[in-house]
Amino acid sequence: MVGNSSRITERDGLRADARRNRERILVAARAVFAEHGIDAPMATVARRAGVGVATLYRHFPTRDALVRTTFAEQTEICGRALTDALADPDPWRGFRRLLETVCELQRQERGFPAAFVAVFPDSAVDHARVRERAERDLMTLVRRAQAAGALRADFQPSDLAVALLSHCGLVNALPHDRAASRRLVAYLLQSFRADAAHGALPEPSTLSLRGFPLPADGSREQRPSGA
Repeated sequence: MVGNSSRITERDGLRADARRNRERILVAARAVFAEHGIDAPMATVARRAGVGVATLYRHFPTRDALVRTTFAEQTEICGRALTDALADPDPWRGFRRLLETVCELQRQERGFPAAFVAVFPDSAVDHARVRERAERDLMTLVRRAQAAGALRADFQPSDLAVALLSHCGLVNALPHDRAASRRLVAYLLQSFRADAAHGALPEPSTLSLRGFPLPADGSREQRPSGA
């Protein structure tokens, strides 16, 4: 009986250790991805978490699995924000709150934008489906806001991608300046208003959320053999 209890306690202890290691890895990944992008070496994440590389790969066999899990909550928040925006009877208010939510996520989790638009080899179909649905829903929201006369008629999806990219640059340069972030978002929103449209704009960019620039080093690190 004592032997069985001892084995149960030991097994529970191992599970607790594994849970702690997993949480430490995720906390470290968020910090490392914010500082160095989602292509930061896995060894850097392991070192920040205080675990071995083999331990990291036992929990997350691929970089993509680690990135998805690290930012799963943020992805859900974006999805809920878009759903709420579509449900709002005031389409401009829904659009405004959506942009504010996404930009605040950019500020808090600087690795998240690249994670959301990256193509993950081991789940490419599911990830692409999420993005495509988000793009369709966003266009529905845009059309509603334009039909209501609130969003300028010449607004293009690429304008949102450009806005998010400019905000990325700000939060990367000034990660702790929330006031600067909020002021830029307010300026962007005012420029999107229909009553701010004075004269024709230049041709829109070809940029899209799907083609959002990623870090220059787009390599995907593979699990080391024997890990």
